[in-house]
Amino acid sequence: MSIDAGAALVDEEEGFFLVGQPTDSIDQYRSFFDQSGICVANLDHATRVIEANLEFTRQFGRSLADIRGRAFCELLHPSVRDKMGQQFARLTDQQRARFEERMVAVRPDHTVLGGELTGIALHDEAGHVESIMVLVRSDREQRDDLLTGRKRLLSSMEARVIEGVAAGVSTVQLASMLYLSRGGVEYHVTTLLRKLKASNRPALVSKAYSMGIFRLGSWPPRVLPEFVK
Repeated sequence: MSIDAGAALVDEEEGFFLVGQPTDSIDQYRSFFDQSGICVANLDHATRVIEANLEFTRQFGRSLADIRGRAFCELLHPSVRDKMGQQFARLTDQQRARFEERMVAVRPDHTVLGGELTGIALHDEAGHVESIMVLVRSDREQRDDLLTGRKRLLSSMEARVIEGVAAGVSTVQLASMLYLSRGGVEYHVTTLLRKLKASNRPALVSKAYSMGIFRLGSWPPRVLPEFVK
C-alpha cells in the first residue's frame, strides 16, 4: 500500500482516525499498518512520540522505549528538521489538517532512512488538536536496488554538481567552479533529477541523503566514492 492509499484510509474511506476519534485508536489498527509496511507513530501536541508500531521501530532502528517521549524531529537528519518542525507547527496551530513531506531520518548506527512522511492532526471532542499521527513509507525498495549492484550511478561531474546543489551553491557559481556554462550546469541538474526521480533541487538533496549518497556529518556535502562511476 502506498502512502496515498494509507492516507485515503485515514481521512476518507472507512473513518479511520477521523477528527474527534480518541488518540488511542492507533492501537486498533496497528496490526493493519504493520502488515502494510507503513511506519506509524502517534505524537503528542509537542510532537513527542507517544506510541509507534513495530514497523516504525524496525525501520528507525530503535526500540519503543528509546523513542517514547523523544521529540520526533530528534530522529531526523539536521537538513530536514527545520522544515519538518514548521509543518508540525501548522498542524498544531490548526492552519492545516495534514501534510506530506520528504523525510530523512538517522538511525543509531548512522545509516539513513528516507521516505515520504504524512502528518495528520487528530482532534479531541472539543475540536482541539490532541495528537498527531505520522505515517512513513520508506525508500527501502530503491535503496535495496542500489545495494544489489547499481550503486555507481553518478559520473564524476554529476557528483560535483550535486555536492554544489546540496551546499546551496548557485548555478552561476557552479558554472564558474566547474568550468561549465550555465546551460551545462542545468543539463547535469536535469539529469540528476531524472536519475533520482526528484521534482526539484530541494527534493534532489533530500533524496540523495535518504539514499545514503552523501557522507553524513560532512560539510560541505561529499558524495561517497562508491556512488561514483
